[in-house]
Amino acid sequence: MMKNLRSINTAVVLLLISSPAYSQLTIDMAAIKCDQYLAMTPVMSRDFSAWMSGWFSYQTRRTSVDLLLHQRNIAAVKEWCVYHPGESVMSGLKLAITPQ
Repeated sequence: MMKNLRSINTAVVLLLISSPAYSQLTIDMAAIKCDQYLAMTPVMSRDFSAWMSGWFSYQTRRTSVDLLLHQRNIAAVKEWCVYHPGESVMSGLKLAITPQ
């Protein structure tokens, strides 16, 4: 009986330890500066660029995806950021993105 109770307790503890922890993180994307964007790793930069592109497309009511335009826009924002490291990436988006 004691051995079964100990096994059950051990199983419960292992179950509680191995259960996934869910957390939520809020990031103020408008506060990210160009120097931070340019310092991102290639993977982080790719993900950030994709997120910002999607958000900006929604804001400007773009309903299609043009991958070549996306790449050109990323290059334009990065080039703008080189000369404006203290400005927000959002400012660069507004000024450097090709109108549709």
